[in-house]
Amino acid sequence: MKLSDVLIKPILSEKANKQSEKMNRYAFVVDRKANKLEIKRAVEAFYGVQVEEVNTMVMPSKLKAKYTKSGFLVGRKPAKKKALVTVAEGEKIDLYDNV
Repeated sequence: MKLSDVLIKPILSEKANKQSEKMNRYAFVVDRKANKLEIKRAVEAFYGVQVEEVNTMVMPSKLKAKYTKSGFLVGRKPAKKKALVTVAEGEKIDLYDNV
């Protein structure tokens, strides 16, 4: 798997921001087939930091339903894989530089 295919997008939420400030831990949505070593190599290559630890979790798909004028619509949100990447002490990733 190519390194450019591993990282899909960073997660920018309040919880992720608190973890990045306090514990140097950043959250990313990654490809479902990527393993921890590929995620580590991709983060080190794209952001130029040293990664200490990678934790992954697979978020299952969710059933979503809503009631509209045309009737009851049922759909499914796709499953995704998250990675929590702990960066070495003293290093940072600036996720807001391209916003």
